Amino acid sequence: MTETSPSRDGPGVRRGTVRLLAAAAIATLLATAPSAYAQSANGRDTLRVCQDPNNMPFSNDKEEGFENRIAELFAQHLGVPVTYFNYPQRFVFIRNTLRYKLPGQDYPCDIIIGLPVGFDQTAVTKPYYRSTYALVFPSGKGMDHVKSTADFLALGRERLTQLKIGLYDKSPASRWMDRHDLVDQGVPYQTINMDMDHYVGDIIDKDLVSGKIDVAIVWGPVAGYFARQVEPPLIVVPMKSEPGVRFDFAFGMGLRRGEPEWQKQIEDFIDSHQAEIEQILGDYHVPLIDEALEPIAR
Repeated sequence: MTETSPSRDGPGVRRGTVRLLAAAAIATLLATAPSAYAQSANGRDTLRVCQDPNNMPFSNDKEEGFENRIAELFAQHLGVPVTYFNYPQRFVFIRNTLRYKLPGQDYPCDIIIGLPVGFDQTAVTKPYYRSTYALVFPSGKGMDHVKSTADFLALGRERLTQLKIGLYDKSPASRWMDRHDLVDQGVPYQTINMDMDHYVGDIIDKDLVSGKIDVAIVWGPVAGYFARQVEPPLIVVPMKSEPGVRFDFAFGMGLRRGEPEWQKQIEDFIDSHQAEIEQILGDYHVPLIDEALEPIAR
């Protein structure tokens, strides 16, 4: 729904007439468009979320992702229902969701539940979680003792050169592989895949599980979630950033620039519901780290 603001009084209108006209206008507005005023104190009648419909563990059109659950929690906080505007992230997502607006129409959505802090195409709130890339591999393959990247590299050249390591191209994993002379062991996957059925976790639940690759390096939430979708669960080893290779990133919520009151509402929600948000992330096995980049124990 779009809202209109009252126009400026014309010349020569007396004060008493203005009061009568204003009262009549308010009464009419309340009668014909009650949702404009019968909203919760936040001034919104719906939490309109921009999301990818096939991007687990973050979101999907069945509302099964952790961003869906956080959106539901936020909607409860605001006292309004939540609706979703679906669009694949790999197809110019921001321009076709948060910043998409036809003349005479409203924006289709007002918030993206997960965007990296510092993202330059939108405003982004304070972070509500930090995670890091992770190594993922099956147990029983001679790597069960690996608890860190140092342990992994300590497997030695003979063992490492036998491994096929799956990673998304142009990710921090690419730089890390180059840094440690593991390029020949890399099995690159396209970051942008035009297949409508593609999802980021297929590197794990298809190729890693089937043995096409021996190890996967993926973003932590993807690693934690998809490692638990198979039996027995896969091993997940969070990776620490190194000089020249950053693995850890903080995530907040995205909104249009120039909406400071909306940003404050979102950040107030983050502050007041941080424990519940972390519980949701824990349910999806997201490897969390604190501001000092140390793992958060559960």
